[in-house]
Amino acid sequence: MQLSRADLADFAYFLTIAGHGSFRQAALAMGVTPSALSHAITALEGRRGVRLLNRTTRSVTLTAAGEELRLAIEAPMRAIEAAGETLDRHRDAPAGRIRINVLEDAVGLLLEPVMPIFADRYPDVTVDISVNNRLIDVVGSGFDAGIRYGGTVPEDMIAQRLSPDLRWMAAAAPSYLDRFGAPANPRDLRNHRCVGIRLGNDQLYQWEFEGNGEEVAIATPGPLTVDASHAALAFGLAGVGIVYATEAVLRPHLERGTLVAILPDWTTTGNGFHVYYPGRRHLPTGLRLLIDLIREIRPLRS
Repeated sequence: MQLSRADLADFAYFLTIAGHGSFRQAALAMGVTPSALSHAITALEGRRGVRLLNRTTRSVTLTAAGEELRLAIEAPMRAIEAAGETLDRHRDAPAGRIRINVLEDAVGLLLEPVMPIFADRYPDVTVDISVNNRLIDVVGSGFDAGIRYGGTVPEDMIAQRLSPDLRWMAAAAPSYLDRFGAPANPRDLRNHRCVGIRLGNDQLYQWEFEGNGEEVAIATPGPLTVDASHAALAFGLAGVGIVYATEAVLRPHLERGTLVAILPDWTTTGNGFHVYYPGRRHLPTGLRLLIDLIREIRPLRS
């Protein structure tokens, strides 16, 4: 039977479903509805007279014929996809849509200075940004890439650095310091009010400090715990307690005097921002252009 245009399109759907093991996740990745995928696979199986997928309410698995088809077409289809991306690089006006999941701090520090230039330079590229501090499966959730601190990037992902390492420090509002004074060393924080940090994995973060030749991690007490840096800053500015963040996040408030650095001899350096994506996928042109522009602009210069 001669290969048709419909077969090629349905082969692409089939490979996406096989990779995700889910019609819902594959539909999210392809930008179509699960119903459309189901109809496409049913049509492919009907034209070819063979079942390719075993479907239940909980799982999708390949039949023997489906596994044979996957092995036969995966490499050629990836080659075709790569060829299309190569052609896109020669276009004067790249187009398309990319979806990225971004850590909250990265929005203001990395993307805010870059996106106005990106939008002007590549007006036909749509960037769908989801801001989330929780650790999620970017592939399973249909994203092309994620941006996180380097130490939290999943080990099975390809990672590229987007910023230098970042300095972390503590600060408090003048109103707080007027009432409670400033700690002389990190251990004094145990007797202060602190705005605690809940990480994306639901663990409470111990504030880390380096100074006087030692490293300490403090489990900070306080009236509040938050999982978003904008909330921590808001409470810190209101004088609720001491906050802990990167110097880059705190700098505008330190310069205005609405926050004051405390324990200036006790800071630490952590991994900078990294973009990460699955190695088995060809890098979308829009994502590559965004990475290149961030490196060109260098919003967080060392």
